[in-house]
Amino acid sequence: MAGGGSILLGKGEREVRLHLPLANRHGLVAGATGTGKTITLQVMAENLSRAGVPVFCADVKGDLSGLAVPGTSNPKLEKRAAELGVSDFAYEAAPVIFWDLFGRQGHPIRTTVSEMGPLLLARLLELNEAQEGVLNIAFKLADEEGLLLLDFKDLTAILQFVAEQADRITTTYGNVSKATVGTIQRRLLTLEQQGGAHFFGEPALELEDLLLTTPDARGAVNVLMADQLIQSPRLYATFLLWLLSELFEELPEVGDRDKPKLVFFFDEAHLLFKDAPKALVEKVEQVVRLIRSKGVGVYFVTQNPLDLPSSVLGQLGNRVQHALRAFTPLEQKAVRAAAETFRPNPRFKTEAVITELAVGEALVSTLEPGGVPGIVERARICPPRSRIGPLTEEERRAVIEQSPLLGKYEDPIDRESAYEILQGRATRAPQQVEPHLPPGSGPAPTRSGSPWGTAPAGTARRVGGAAAAGPEASTGGRRWALEPPPQPAGRGGILGDILTGGGGRRQGVAEAAAKTLARTVSSQIGRQLGTALVRGVLGSLLKR
Repeated sequence: MAGGGSILLGKGEREVRLHLPLANRHGLVAGATGTGKTITLQVMAENLSRAGVPVFCADVKGDLSGLAVPGTSNPKLEKRAAELGVSDFAYEAAPVIFWDLFGRQGHPIRTTVSEMGPLLLARLLELNEAQEGVLNIAFKLADEEGLLLLDFKDLTAILQFVAEQADRITTTYGNVSKATVGTIQRRLLTLEQQGGAHFFGEPALELEDLLLTTPDARGAVNVLMADQLIQSPRLYATFLLWLLSELFEELPEVGDRDKPKLVFFFDEAHLLFKDAPKALVEKVEQVVRLIRSKGVGVYFVTQNPLDLPSSVLGQLGNRVQHALRAFTPLEQKAVRAAAETFRPNPRFKTEAVITELAVGEALVSTLEPGGVPGIVERARICPPRSRIGPLTEEERRAVIEQSPLLGKYEDPIDRESAYEILQGRATRAPQQVEPHLPPGSGPAPTRSGSPWGTAPAGTARRVGGAAAAGPEASTGGRRWALEPPPQPAGRGGILGDILTGGGGRRQGVAEAAAKTLARTVSSQIGRQLGTALVRGVLGSLLKR
């Protein structure tokens, strides 16, 4: 399905292809429940992978886990493949890496509290403006005190410290009430009960591990097992937004490429914008507009195109629209809106066809060479090569055992940070500790075997610039590579700092374990001035 710099999505009166040089112009996969969105996402993911493009997608129902094993013989699928001109159709697995925020069905994903930042944390905790202001003060105070905010207990410790020092802090940073801090602490307790505490800590996710390719040049398909995570919609949406912002700020500018560096599928995209404040929506719009130059394509998957703000919807050049229902006035409005986003086809009326599409059929319009939107085509979507449906627990465990990242993220690391330092102060000096507050501060054939191959154990590359042995490196004795290797890069400018709240770059696991306490403390001091200045300036920007 991959050939000539494009992948075949389906066929109507003519073929419809996604052109790889334009795949980073973002896209939309929409349609009512049961119309075939998941299969379309599966087909796109496995064929992008075959073209050498790494993919990240969330599996909110468990169905996408089938990407990891070959499909079983099905005469209907084989007939459809022949009718659509898929000459090389064969059942095969994609090189899948499973991830899970809770660490149950895949490799754990973690980030530090500092990297998440006060803006996204406030969104996650549903804080009002006053509560968000206190959270910003807590982050700034941590900077001034040289306290690393890594895990959940660090965050609770710094909030307790703020409450204890409320009277002194108020004279420098503005009013801080213990009642407000108590409200934030109750929200943190709720988040902890939902399992959100697992998300914060080390080893933190290294983005290069989402950009792996196999020895035969297929891109890794990173599947986030989100069937449990989706039960906490705000945590799900905030996590994906954090990941998108991390990609934006850490990946270097690459301009136009012959294919994307990564394609990011944002399933249940309406959750990102539900009840989101205007400032956050504006930042999402900026990220979507600018991340294209990083070589990342973002594809929103949702039931209704009206779930997305028009400012975001207008940036999505590649569109696959499955059937929509039109029983109510609101649904009829959605059908009209969806039809108006396509370049008309003189052979049919787009608005009428949207309600007539069969399962596995869609209206498809992709950007043509030169960036011109293609005429919408009524097309049958190609069949997937991998299994349709979920894996068993035994099959999933077997895939995880073959992962090139096995053993890298499973065991948490708890180094000295805010919690330990504040506990130590309390032990050494029971009397009240005054915070350091600077004056003037402000607020068919079947592929078999592991897709990753094997190789002698080596040293894995890191975004921070640690050397790797040649173009391929290995973890746990299994070979893997990066496509392309990310170059050392700084933070993502003002926008990246707004989304993450500033803060220094995280350190890799091996580096963190090797550093002594003296070096950790000295690096904290070196970061204080920069992070304090950035958060102070950007905090004022967000309030405008």
